[in-house]
Amino acid sequence: MTPAFAGPEGEDPRASATREDLFRLLDELGIPHRTVQYRPVHTVDEARAHRGELPGGHCKNLFLKDRKGRLFLVVMLEDRPIDIQKLARHLGVARLSFGNPDLLREALGVEPGSVTPFALMNDRRARVEAVLDRDMLEHDPLHYHPLENDATTAIAAEDLLRFIAACGHRPRIVDFEDLTPSG
Repeated sequence: MTPAFAGPEGEDPRASATREDLFRLLDELGIPHRTVQYRPVHTVDEARAHRGELPGGHCKNLFLKDRKGRLFLVVMLEDRPIDIQKLARHLGVARLSFGNPDLLREALGVEPGSVTPFALMNDRRARVEAVLDRDMLEHDPLHYHPLENDATTAIAAEDLLRFIAACGHRPRIVDFEDLTPSG
Protein backbone atom coordinates (compact mmCIF):
# COMPACT_ATOMS: atom_id res chain seq x y z
CA MET A 1 0.00 0.00 0.00
CA THR A 2 1.38 3.41 -0.95
CA PRO A 3 1.14 6.01 1.82
CA ALA A 4 -1.16 8.96 1.12
CA PHE A 5 1.44 11.53 2.16
CA ALA A 6 4.62 11.49 0.12
CA GLY A 7 5.71 15.05 0.84
CA PRO A 8 5.83 17.89 -1.66
CA GLU A 9 7.38 17.05 -5.02
CA GLY A 10 11.13 17.53 -5.03
CA GLU A 11 11.28 17.62 -1.22
CA ASP A 12 13.64 15.45 0.79
CA PRO A 13 11.63 12.21 1.36
CA ARG A 14 12.80 12.23 4.99
CA ALA A 15 11.18 15.63 5.63
CA SER A 16 8.48 15.65 8.26
CA ALA A 17 4.92 16.69 7.63
CA THR A 18 3.69 19.96 9.07
CA ARG A 19 0.41 20.53 10.87
CA GLU A 20 -0.88 22.07 7.63
CA ASP A 21 0.12 18.90 5.72
CA LEU A 22 -1.80 16.84 8.28
CA PHE A 23 -4.94 18.95 7.98
CA ARG A 24 -4.69 18.91 4.18
CA LEU A 25 -4.44 15.09 4.21
CA LEU A 26 -7.38 14.77 6.60
CA ASP A 27 -9.41 17.04 4.31
CA GLU A 28 -8.36 15.06 1.20
CA LEU A 29 -9.48 11.86 2.93
CA GLY A 30 -12.82 13.48 3.83
CA ILE A 31 -12.09 13.14 7.56
CA PRO A 32 -13.78 15.79 9.71
CA HIS A 33 -11.48 17.18 12.39
CA ARG A 34 -11.47 19.90 15.01
CA THR A 35 -8.42 21.35 16.73
CA VAL A 36 -8.13 23.18 20.04
CA GLN A 37 -4.95 25.17 20.67
CA TYR A 38 -3.24 25.49 24.08
CA ARG A 39 0.26 26.02 25.44
CA PRO A 40 2.80 23.22 24.79
CA VAL A 41 2.46 20.25 27.16
CA HIS A 42 4.71 17.28 27.79
CA THR A 43 2.64 14.96 29.98
CA VAL A 44 -0.91 13.64 30.19
CA ASP A 45 -1.43 15.63 33.41
CA GLU A 46 -0.33 18.87 31.74
CA ALA A 47 -2.59 18.22 28.76
CA ARG A 48 -5.53 17.48 31.06
CA ALA A 49 -4.98 20.79 32.88
CA HIS A 50 -4.82 22.92 29.71
CA ARG A 51 -7.21 21.39 27.19
CA GLY A 52 -10.40 22.20 29.08
CA GLU A 53 -13.51 20.06 28.99
CA LEU A 54 -13.47 18.31 25.64
CA PRO A 55 -15.78 15.32 25.16
CA GLY A 56 -14.46 12.00 23.92
CA GLY A 57 -11.45 9.76 24.45
CA HIS A 58 -8.19 11.41 25.40
CA CYS A 59 -5.18 9.32 24.53
CA LYS A 60 -1.51 8.75 25.23
CA ASN A 61 1.06 7.37 22.83
CA LEU A 62 4.19 5.34 23.50
CA PHE A 63 7.05 4.97 21.02
CA LEU A 64 8.69 1.61 21.76
CA LYS A 65 11.31 -0.66 20.24
CA ASP A 66 12.29 -4.26 20.76
CA ARG A 67 15.78 -5.78 20.95
CA LYS A 68 15.77 -6.56 17.23
CA GLY A 69 14.99 -2.95 16.29
CA ARG A 70 11.29 -3.37 15.50
CA LEU A 71 9.40 -0.16 16.24
CA PHE A 72 5.95 0.21 17.78
CA LEU A 73 3.57 3.12 18.28
CA VAL A 74 1.21 2.13 21.10
CA VAL A 75 -1.92 4.29 21.30
CA MET A 76 -4.28 3.96 24.26
CA LEU A 77 -6.66 5.83 26.52
CA GLU A 78 -4.72 8.30 28.67
CA ASP A 79 -5.72 6.70 31.98
CA ARG A 80 -4.86 3.17 30.89
CA PRO A 81 -2.09 1.61 32.98
CA ILE A 82 0.07 -0.79 31.01
CA ASP A 83 2.73 -3.35 31.82
CA ILE A 84 5.24 -2.94 28.98
CA GLN A 85 6.63 -6.46 29.42
CA LYS A 86 3.15 -8.03 29.30
CA LEU A 87 2.62 -6.07 26.10
CA ALA A 88 5.93 -7.42 24.75
CA ARG A 89 4.82 -10.99 25.38
CA HIS A 90 1.43 -10.27 23.79
CA LEU A 91 3.16 -8.87 20.69
CA GLY A 92 5.52 -11.85 20.55
CA VAL A 93 8.72 -9.90 21.19
CA ALA A 94 11.33 -10.59 23.85
CA ARG A 95 11.53 -7.14 25.39
CA LEU A 96 10.26 -3.60 24.79
CA SER A 97 11.87 -0.32 25.77
CA PHE A 98 11.23 3.30 24.94
CA GLY A 99 12.74 4.55 21.70
CA ASN A 100 15.18 7.42 22.13
CA PRO A 101 14.44 10.95 20.83
CA ASP A 102 16.73 10.59 17.78
CA LEU A 103 15.02 7.36 16.72
CA LEU A 104 11.62 8.98 17.28
CA ARG A 105 12.55 11.93 15.06
CA GLU A 106 13.96 9.61 12.38
CA ALA A 107 11.04 7.16 12.34
CA LEU A 108 8.01 9.39 13.02
CA GLY A 109 9.31 12.92 12.44
CA VAL A 110 8.07 14.33 15.76
CA GLU A 111 9.66 15.55 18.96
CA PRO A 112 9.32 13.86 22.35
CA GLY A 113 6.03 14.96 23.92
CA SER A 114 4.37 15.17 20.49
CA VAL A 115 3.99 11.46 19.76
CA THR A 116 0.71 10.85 17.95
CA PRO A 117 -0.82 8.38 15.49
CA PHE A 118 -0.91 11.28 13.02
CA ALA A 119 2.90 10.95 12.85
CA LEU A 120 2.43 7.70 10.92
CA MET A 121 2.13 9.93 7.85
CA ASN A 122 5.89 10.52 8.26
CA ASP A 123 6.67 6.78 8.36
CA ARG A 124 6.76 6.37 4.59
CA ARG A 125 8.68 3.08 4.81
CA ALA A 126 6.14 1.59 7.27
CA ARG A 127 8.83 0.75 9.84
CA VAL A 128 6.55 1.45 12.80
CA GLU A 129 3.80 -0.97 13.79
CA ALA A 130 0.70 0.75 15.17
CA VAL A 131 -0.84 -0.97 18.21
CA LEU A 132 -4.24 0.40 19.23
CA ASP A 133 -6.25 0.00 22.43
CA ARG A 134 -9.54 -1.72 21.51
CA ASP A 135 -11.44 0.21 24.23
CA MET A 136 -10.11 3.51 22.90
CA LEU A 137 -11.89 2.89 19.61
CA GLU A 138 -15.25 2.91 21.40
CA HIS A 139 -14.91 6.64 22.19
CA ASP A 140 -16.05 9.45 19.95
CA PRO A 141 -14.25 11.61 19.20
CA LEU A 142 -10.64 10.69 19.90
CA HIS A 143 -8.02 13.36 20.67
CA TYR A 144 -4.38 13.45 19.53
CA HIS A 145 -1.66 16.06 19.12
CA PRO A 146 -1.56 17.35 15.52
CA LEU A 147 2.21 16.60 15.22
CA GLU A 148 3.04 19.22 17.87
CA ASN A 149 2.20 19.26 21.56
CA ASP A 150 0.42 22.63 21.69
CA ALA A 151 -2.99 21.44 20.51
CA THR A 152 -5.34 18.50 20.32
CA THR A 153 -7.16 17.38 17.19
CA ALA A 154 -10.38 15.41 17.46
CA ILE A 155 -11.45 12.78 14.93
CA ALA A 156 -13.83 9.82 14.97
CA ALA A 157 -12.45 6.35 15.73
CA GLU A 158 -13.37 4.97 12.31
CA ASP A 159 -11.63 7.96 10.73
CA LEU A 160 -8.48 7.22 12.74
CA LEU A 161 -8.47 3.73 11.23
CA ARG A 162 -8.98 5.17 7.72
CA PHE A 163 -6.16 7.66 8.29
CA ILE A 164 -3.76 4.95 9.47
CA ALA A 165 -4.62 2.77 6.46
CA ALA A 166 -4.13 5.74 4.11
CA CYS A 167 -0.64 6.14 5.60
CA GLY A 168 0.22 2.58 4.55
CA HIS A 169 -0.19 0.89 7.94
CA ARG A 170 -2.38 -1.91 9.20
CA PRO A 171 -2.85 -1.39 12.94
CA ARG A 172 -2.95 -4.21 15.44
CA ILE A 173 -5.98 -3.74 17.70
CA VAL A 174 -5.34 -5.15 21.17
CA ASP A 175 -7.47 -5.74 24.25
CA PHE A 176 -5.34 -4.01 26.88
CA GLU A 177 -7.40 -5.30 29.81
CA ASP A 178 -5.00 -8.24 30.30
CA LEU A 179 -1.93 -6.01 29.97
CA THR A 180 -2.36 -3.92 33.10
CA PRO A 181 0.25 -4.11 35.86
CA SER A 182 -0.32 -6.80 38.49
CA GLY A 183 -1.03 -5.95 42.12
